[in-house]
Amino acid sequence: MTMILGVPVQALLGQLLVGLINGSFYALMSLGLAVIFGLLNIINFAHGAFYMLGAFAAWLLLAELGIGYWGALVLAPLIVGLFGIVLERTLIRRLYQLDHLYGLLLTFGLALILQGLFSYRYGTSGLPYAIPAELQGAVNLGFMVLPLYRGWVIIASLVVCLGTWAVLERTRLGARLRAATENPTLVQSFGIDVPRLVMLTYGFGVALAAFSGVLAAPMYRVSPLMGADLIIVIFAVVVIGGMGSILGSIVTGFSLGLIEGLTKVFYPPASSTVIFVIMAIVLLVRPQGLFGRTQ
Repeated sequence: MTMILGVPVQALLGQLLVGLINGSFYALMSLGLAVIFGLLNIINFAHGAFYMLGAFAAWLLLAELGIGYWGALVLAPLIVGLFGIVLERTLIRRLYQLDHLYGLLLTFGLALILQGLFSYRYGTSGLPYAIPAELQGAVNLGFMVLPLYRGWVIIASLVVCLGTWAVLERTRLGARLRAATENPTLVQSFGIDVPRLVMLTYGFGVALAAFSGVLAAPMYRVSPLMGADLIIVIFAVVVIGGMGSILGSIVTGFSLGLIEGLTKVFYPPASSTVIFVIMAIVLLVRPQGLFGRTQ
């Protein structure tokens, strides 16, 4: 059996693939956070709760209306995104000119309220959500057997992440969003409805979190607390990549997933803390993050 540093190659490749799957969620979630912070300057601590809402929306669409996974993959992000738009218009909009701390406190409170309401109604043990029939089964890669659904998660995450980056960085719409962030008064003088643009941006960031939740529903039990632990890791990913950096969130999310997988192979006790160790080092060496801009 071929070994690398005393570790079988099959085990190493298997953990790298698992790390890539985790990195898919890290990238997709941190992308939504980066969109909201980079364009709206709001630290959205409720992002984990929106991830949970996406999973619950998929479960409820199936349980109450008989709408399966593929329909939920479209409808759940739209529903949760509309909920985010309502929040932006009624609460978040009042905080744009205030210190970031106010946005953090408000969204943290929202997260606790949403988790509490769903815990009271559905409990915390979690609810099962079946893998769609088209993605059941597995493929033998030689070094491991990869469930088809997990491969789909990687592909879907890559497509959405790269598509979002292309829209924000390579299109006129993205240019308008960035300009509206830098100088909203000037942009509005050209006839562009900046408040509506900002509202839709927040809704889109929330919809990305909900999309992640739908992807996660068949892999994990749908639980009110499923986003509580993940959000801490996602914030670390965003800080490492650079607050508000779209490309940084994508690259850092996938990279940290792979690093976490390697750590599980070579030193398992550190796998749950390696991301936070990297965050501490990055903050000491480059406080604005690896891809962040110097103020």
